Amino acid sequence: MRVLAALILSLMLAFPAVAVQPDEVLPDPVMEERARDISAGLRCIVCRNESIDESHAELARELRLLVRDRLVQGDSDEEVVAYIVDRYGEYVLLSPPMRGSTIALWLAAPVLLLLGLGLSVVYIRRRAGAPAPTEVALNEDEAARLKEILRE
Repeated sequence: MRVLAALILSLMLAFPAVAVQPDEVLPDPVMEERARDISAGLRCIVCRNESIDESHAELARELRLLVRDRLVQGDSDEEVVAYIVDRYGEYVLLSPPMRGSTIALWLAAPVLLLLGLGLSVVYIRRRAGAPAPTEVALNEDEAARLKEILRE
C-alpha cells in the first residue's frame, strides 16, 4: 500500500513539470521568472491547448527562446507579447482579450451551459408529470407461448 501511495505521489509531483530545457534558462532569476510568466500565457501552435512552457514541440522551444531573447534585448512583458501576437496572430494567446472578434468565444460557453441547464429542467419536469407505465397481463396465447420458449 505504501508503494502505491509513493508511486501516486511521485506521479503527482512530476505532473507540473515544464518542457524548458536547461540551456534555455536565463542566468538572471528575475528575468527567467518573467519569461516563464509570459510563456505560460502563450499557446503552442503545434500542441494547441498547451502553453509553450509545457510543450516539447520544436516550435514551442523556438518561441521560448524568442521570448527570452526579446527580454534580454530590454522589451517589457507587454512588448514581448505584442511582438509574438503580431507575428503569429491572436491565436497564440491562451486567454485572448474580450473584444469584437472574440466576444462570441467568451459568451458561447456560459450561454450553452444555461441552455443545457434549461433543457434539463424542462426534460425532468416533463418526465415527473408523465403518467407511470401500466403493466398489461399476458393473454392465454402469450402465456402459453412464453412457457414454450422457456422450456426450450
